[in-house]
Amino acid sequence: MKLALIGAVHSTLLTLQKLIQHGMTPHRVYGYEPDDTSQVSGYASLRAPCIEHGVAYTPFRKINAHAEEIAAAGYDLIFVIGLSQLVSEAIIASARMGCIGFHPTCLPKGRGRAPIAWLVLEENVGASTLFLIDREADAGPVFRQVPFAILPEDDAGTIEAKALQALASALDDWLPALKRGEWDPLPQDERLVTEYGRRAPEDGWIDWHRDAREIDRLIKASTRPHPGAFTFSGARRLFIWQSTIETGLAIKGVPGRILKMTSDGRALVQARNGLLWINDYSFGHDAAWQEDGLRVGMRLGYCPENEIHALRRELDLIKGRLGL
Repeated sequence: MKLALIGAVHSTLLTLQKLIQHGMTPHRVYGYEPDDTSQVSGYASLRAPCIEHGVAYTPFRKINAHAEEIAAAGYDLIFVIGLSQLVSEAIIASARMGCIGFHPTCLPKGRGRAPIAWLVLEENVGASTLFLIDREADAGPVFRQVPFAILPEDDAGTIEAKALQALASALDDWLPALKRGEWDPLPQDERLVTEYGRRAPEDGWIDWHRDAREIDRLIKASTRPHPGAFTFSGARRLFIWQSTIETGLAIKGVPGRILKMTSDGRALVQARNGLLWINDYSFGHDAAWQEDGLRVGMRLGYCPENEIHALRRELDLIKGRLGL
C-alpha cells in the first residue's frame, strides 16, 4: 500500500515509528511546522526521523493548501494523526481506502476538541481509538479501541503517556491485520454520542472561590503539555503546574490567601471549600519575578471591588495632575 502520514505531535511520531516497525513505511510524511511550536500541545517535529529513515518529508502550515498535491499522489491510505486542523473532503476522498484518524476517548463518547483536558476534568475512562475519518469529525467507524483508566492523581501529562501507550497497543494489533487485508471497521453507536467543546489558554484561569477539588482538577487538566492553569499575584500572572489537596490541617482562611509556605517553596492556599498545595509554579519567563516568589499572607487572584477602587483613585490622581 502507498501510505501518507499527516500531523506533528507525539502521537504522530509514535505512528510513524510503528508504521516503520511493521514494514509499512509511509511514502511521504506531511509535518506541521508553525511559527511558534509552543502553542501546539505535545509538539514533535517529524523532520529528523524522516531524514533518518529516508522518508520523503513535506512541511506545511495549512494542510488543505496541499490538497491537489496529495490527491495527485494517489495514496491508498492516509493517516491523519494528532492534527487540530480539519482535512478537506478533497483529501479524504483522494485516499483509495480512506483516511485514518486517532482520538483518545471511548468514541462515540468524547468527540470534539481538547479531549485530554476534558478527560482529566471529568475523570472519565479514556481510550486510544483508531477510526475511519468521515465528513463529520470523530464520527467514522472504529478499527481498534484500547481503553485506559484515569486515576484521581492523573494529569494531562500522565494521561497523554497512557494514551500513547494504548495507541502503541492499538497499532501493534491493527497494522498486521491491515497488512493481511483485513478491513472491518465497526460503525459508532450514535445513541451514545457525547461531545467536547474547544478549550483555549484563557480557560485555565483559576477562580479561588471554587472548591479545592475543582481547582485541583483544572490544574491537572491544564498542566504540561497544555498552556497551564493560572492566577494572578498583583500584576503578575502566576502559572500553576502541579497541586495536591490538603485534608489533614485544621486551618481556614480567605479564598486565594496563602496560609503556609514550606522550606522547598510549596504554598498552601485556601479555596472556597478546602485547601490546596501549590507544588510547582512559575511567573512566565520573567526571571526577576521568579526570584521574588510567593510568601505567606499574599492573596492570589483579584478582588474586583478593590481593583476598581484602586483604579478610580489612580484616575482621580491623574485628573488632578492634569487639572481636569
